[in-house]
Amino acid sequence: MNQRYRTIWISDVHLGTAGCQAAFLLDFLRHHDSDTLYLVGDIIDGWQLKKSWYWKQGHNDVVQKVLRKARKGTRVIYVPGNHDEAARQY
Repeated sequence: MNQRYRTIWISDVHLGTAGCQAAFLLDFLRHHDSDTLYLVGDIIDGWQLKKSWYWKQGHNDVVQKVLRKARKGTRVIYVPGNHDEAARQY
């Protein structure tokens, strides 16, 4: 059974970098649910992706998991940081 919270805050994931711990985040998301999920800055590292494309399946899996949570009723709030400034237009 998953842990349930009112709110979960996640920041500085830096998807798109070799140092990203996507597998750990995916495991966390699989075992923790919330009414609201705040993604607050530098979830995707656009700076690094501009220099050199690095996007593993695990990074895709994290994005898909967040989207599935949203479809199932979790309110997802995305606040772009300085590394994911390209997302500000969305």
